[in-house]
Amino acid sequence: MSAMPKPQPTTGSYLSVSNVEVIYDHVILVLKGVSLQVQEGQIVALLGANGAGKTTTLKSISNLLRAERGDVTKGQIEFKGQRIDQLNPSELVKRGICQVMEGRHCFQHLTVEENLLTGAYTRGNADLREDLERVYRYFPRLKERRKAQSGYTSGGEQQMTAIGRALMARPSMILLDEPSMGLAPQLVEEIFEIVKDLNQKEKVSFLLAEQNTNIALKYANYGYILENGRVVMDGEGKSLAENEDVKEFYLGFSTGGRKSFRDVKSYRRRKRWL
Repeated sequence: MSAMPKPQPTTGSYLSVSNVEVIYDHVILVLKGVSLQVQEGQIVALLGANGAGKTTTLKSISNLLRAERGDVTKGQIEFKGQRIDQLNPSELVKRGICQVMEGRHCFQHLTVEENLLTGAYTRGNADLREDLERVYRYFPRLKERRKAQSGYTSGGEQQMTAIGRALMARPSMILLDEPSMGLAPQLVEEIFEIVKDLNQKEKVSFLLAEQNTNIALKYANYGYILENGRVVMDGEGKSLAENEDVKEFYLGFSTGGRKSFRDVKSYRRRKRWL
């Protein structure tokens, strides 16, 4: 592999995405200059409606775009001060970045424990029992179901398996895509509480893509809102949750009744990319 370009300063960012554009099939422009940062130890939320570019942003970081005929055509991505946008996914896992895909993608014919063990593939023949027990401490339900085939477990158990599988690689950052999808509200809260524990106790940083803005901003230190492949707003989680535009357009709240089209246009003029 050719030598990587010398990294530029990232003002102390753990993960830095700078002006990234992504094109699919050499013609479809999906990301249009996305920039974001994740500081070490943060939970950062990537918010927006379906099709806004959240998943593509995560895949541009984990370098899974090529499997879908996508390419980063502009910009750069750095992790711990080093360029990573030209590395293959397995090398990124070794460097500490794991992605939990939308829809869990568990191996249906394998048991829960066998699924967890696949997460440690890049580590070779290391003793994995301690890591399994660590996963089971965070997900006691998985220990109870460890011999069950994943295809016969619930959606919540499969989400726990997917996160646990990522933990087996001993990551320092997890890219978590739509963790609330298809889960009951009580399970969503449970999953996010575990994410919070992993962040605080295991010092794992998170960049999570989520349509459920309310739950994401409850736990995130910082958030970015995407629309049509661009970042249109960003700020601390609490600040975004209290922002009137976010309440109106992403949380479904309005203090003054239904807004007129003129108000919508005014909101669009305030987007930072304009």
